[in-house]
Amino acid sequence: QVQLVESGGGLVQPGGSLTLSCAASGFTFSTYIVGWYRQAPGKERELVASFTSSGGVTSYADSVKGRFTISRDNAKNTVYLQMNALKPEDTAIYYCKATRKFFSSIYYWGPGTQVTVSS
Repeated sequence: QVQLVESGGGLVQPGGSLTLSCAASGFTFSTYIVGWYRQAPGKERELVASFTSSGGVTSYADSVKGRFTISRDNAKNTVYLQMNALKPEDTAIYYCKATRKFFSSIYYWGPGTQVTVSS
């Protein structure tokens, strides 16, 4: 059974840091493209950062460039999102998504983890 579980969210002050983790199970990690998305209240879900099918990082949302870093540990089937210099506008539910390489209609979402940036 395919499962994605995010963790690491929480409440942090502006300027602080958090590291999110997405643990994957039930599928061959290397055959999926894994990325991070977020959805703020009243807004559409948006891509934050993702890997390409070859394993490279495809892009970051302009709003997080230079502050967020996506990485992965294939041995642990885990993808991370290091978030630095957090801003109140980064407040959202952060989701992990795994998309089957070359079969974009096959994808899975995790339940999400809440990140709140507030003083």
